[in-house]
Amino acid sequence: MTVLARSAEEILLGFARALRAAGVAVTADRERTYLRAVATVGLEDQAAVYAVGRATLCGSPSDLERHDLVYAAWFGAERAGAARRPRQRPPVSMADLLDGADQQESGEGDQDEVRAMASATEVLRHRDIAAMSAREQAALAAMFAALRPRSPRRRTHRLAASPRGRVDARRTLREMVRRHGEPGPIRHRRRTEKARRVVVLLDVSGSMNAYTDALLRLGHVWCRSATSVEVFTLGTRLTHVTRALHQPDPDRALVAAGQVIPDWSGGTRLADGVRAFLEHWGRRGMARGAVVVIVSDGWERGDPAPLAEQMRRLHALAHHVVWANPHRGHPAYAPVQQGIVAALPYVDTFVAGHSMAAFAELLEVVADA
Repeated sequence: MTVLARSAEEILLGFARALRAAGVAVTADRERTYLRAVATVGLEDQAAVYAVGRATLCGSPSDLERHDLVYAAWFGAERAGAARRPRQRPPVSMADLLDGADQQESGEGDQDEVRAMASATEVLRHRDIAAMSAREQAALAAMFAALRPRSPRRRTHRLAASPRGRVDARRTLREMVRRHGEPGPIRHRRRTEKARRVVVLLDVSGSMNAYTDALLRLGHVWCRSATSVEVFTLGTRLTHVTRALHQPDPDRALVAAGQVIPDWSGGTRLADGVRAFLEHWGRRGMARGAVVVIVSDGWERGDPAPLAEQMRRLHALAHHVVWANPHRGHPAYAPVQQGIVAALPYVDTFVAGHSMAAFAELLEVVADA
């Protein structure tokens, strides 16, 4: 069997695992078959690599569309388009190109091309969403499938059997009775863990218009991948969009969310939105002990004092408050907006929210809160 060099193999395995994250049942056997097939047809033959992925990694017609989206995001939209066009050149063997340590170290030929495409994907991950072209935003939309949010955990009062922890006297004595009084192993128990609720408040006002589509896609990934997640939008009013974002298809979920959001690209009333959340949902239990994430540029047109008061109330209820600001990712940014200045004393973690890499960092911050 011809074996792919390590760099090319890692990139192809990364694509297969991104496809698995997008919902395609890519097993280890399919990954091995995919690598063998790519080594056979030649990595430089774009059409063959594209067809091999569809043939070996997909198991149903619904998987093909996801394959194409992830392929475009991982290898680049231009390469994906070229792969779909018929090729006149016959496949070339990969044995002479990718075998041997010398070629692996030299980095010549198609390995350089694959590295360049992976580098382009990495550059796209770090680019400001507001500065992207329509083609780049389309490629970015497919990259959301690779995000895997983890739910933050909290300890409960319920105790369960454990190898370590406090001594479980009842189970230990029961074991001694079962042994007719002979000493037996000491049993232990400890408090169990469960997922902590996550509440996401997304600013969809006019000042956040360039980021709104990406933020709703992030909310969709959160709703579909993690447990106990509630998503709201903030503008001139508060809108609960969790049910709309629970649809499996991200594009349909965004359409459904758009139908229930009445203030898309409107004004900003952050204080009123946070107050509405606290009065209708937060104080009734949704915010108690939860990780609350606010994604906003902090542009508050009114008096910032009410926002400070509502953030104080929110901070008193929540376990952890995270504020993600798209402008935070710019080198020259300084938190001088009135809304941000009023809210920061009641924010536990202040992070950027302008790119795919920033979104991945935000997910990790929430998971570890």
